[in-house]
Amino acid sequence: MDQELLNSISGYTSKLLRKNFGKGPQSCQSSISGNLLVIYIRGFISPMEEVLINQGQRIEVERARTFVINHLLEELKGMIEVSLDREIEGFYHDWNFPNNSGAVIFILNEMERDISYVDPTVDIPQLEKEIARISYLVQKVPDQVKVFPISSTIYLVERIGILVRIEQSLIQKGFEEELRIAKDELEKSYLHRYGKFHEIFNKQVRDIFVAWNLKDDKSMIAFILH
Repeated sequence: MDQELLNSISGYTSKLLRKNFGKGPQSCQSSISGNLLVIYIRGFISPMEEVLINQGQRIEVERARTFVINHLLEELKGMIEVSLDREIEGFYHDWNFPNNSGAVIFILNEMERDISYVDPTVDIPQLEKEIARISYLVQKVPDQVKVFPISSTIYLVERIGILVRIEQSLIQKGFEEELRIAKDELEKSYLHRYGKFHEIFNKQVRDIFVAWNLKDDKSMIAFILH
């Protein structure tokens, strides 16, 4: 993949964020492998969001940002489809307010021809097992766990079939947003507290992002490494 093209996607993302929030990120980095495009964003909290977070209104900030970001990503989606000449089938996004960072993941309709990144020192089966173990502590072992190495510092893990029956019932009754907020706090705390990812990656983990497609019973975890 042409690095100049990835840089243009990063630059366009920064401009969109600045246009919609009045403040652009300190850095924005795009990476692609297979049919997955990841945009890692650092240093992006608007002055208004910072005030609200300091007043204990983080959940309200997350809800407002999700609404704006979903609208913004529709515009970014069009630019990426034109630039890459490939359609986007879906996207995930998540934000780590304590680290002032975020990740956006686009799922493309066909595979990139470049060879996917491979690090022989990372035990992929062990990573799959560790994700299954942590998932079990919080809810249940996923029906499927798939690992996608994107670069030396980015790994994605897709989980399929993660919802238990009570969660499915809550979604049907219209409590999807409340469930998402509860799962976000719980899963991230377990991943950080009980995960043995430093030993698996042989690197320090800088960020962990978790996002869900609750309607399709899927989740995507992004590991950002030092």
